[in-house]
Amino acid sequence: MQTRKLGTQGLTVSALGLGCMGMAGTAGQAAMYGIVDTDEAVATIHRALENGVNFFDTAEVYGPFLNEELIGRALAGRREQAIIATKFGFRIKDGKVAGTDSTPANVRAVAEASLKRLGTDHIDLFYQHRVDPAVPIEDTVGAMADLVREGKVRYLGLSEAGPGTIARAHAVHPISALQSEWSLWERGVEAEIWPLCQQLGIGFVPYSPLGRGFLTGNQPRAEDLPETDYRKRDPRYQGTNYDANMAAVAIVKSIADIHAATAAQVALAWLLAKGDGVVPIPGSKRRVTLDDNAGAAALALTANDLARLDAALPPGTTAGDRYGSPAMMAMVRL
Repeated sequence: MQTRKLGTQGLTVSALGLGCMGMAGTAGQAAMYGIVDTDEAVATIHRALENGVNFFDTAEVYGPFLNEELIGRALAGRREQAIIATKFGFRIKDGKVAGTDSTPANVRAVAEASLKRLGTDHIDLFYQHRVDPAVPIEDTVGAMADLVREGKVRYLGLSEAGPGTIARAHAVHPISALQSEWSLWERGVEAEIWPLCQQLGIGFVPYSPLGRGFLTGNQPRAEDLPETDYRKRDPRYQGTNYDANMAAVAIVKSIADIHAATAAQVALAWLLAKGDGVVPIPGSKRRVTLDDNAGAAALALTANDLARLDAALPPGTTAGDRYGSPAMMAMVRL
């Protein structure tokens, strides 16, 4: 697995990371993307290390708390092989999200708690999960920077921040990575946010790089998913939106056929071709999926392939809203 640099402060990670959010459940429980087999999830993390994938993404709110605990158990005795990214920024009450909280006090409290759950003495990359409109970003990043000076955190990141917030945060302390949704079916960052990151020397970590699985080309309609599956309420999976988006995925699959690859590998390779500072974190909770995704790092798409993919789903043309919840939309790119 090749490596890439995120930011200018020295953070080097595998070209593809592993999004661990889907591992948030415990054995026998329904998680956001279906039932989780904890033993298989741990085996997937171990396989990632074997494949050279060393960049693991988690968050306090996943579970809540369960995901960090699982990562900590999986990496026990292997910590030195891994780069761990986790996130803060929500107020959690009775096991549920009760708004945002990026006050300096909560920044520190979450960092201390995450260190214990992860079983480590430092967090490699600490993200603000969502911008808190009630707290100046300068105060939040100032508290994050204190953790860097204390050695509890090594690098800082933001998630789903807008251009103004990114610039203000970076002026307080270098931001190594911005995590935001970016894929063939969600390209809103390409107009302004990704160019700004390039200008400032900030790496980009696309989450949901496979459109919550849609770009694999083998996902069922929302109507056919169980009630516990997050995608049941995803507008892009529903009705005529599903049909329109699947027509574009047909182009992804046709390019995959040319290269004897999978649609997932093509979609990830398209992102990797956007720049050396781009490190997608496809989610996997099974080894077979992880192995398939890892193959994208070795897939070289041609200029014609990239042009066809760009034309398949130009920015703003994906059918359906990005989120089914107005509250979720209100929290992005602030």
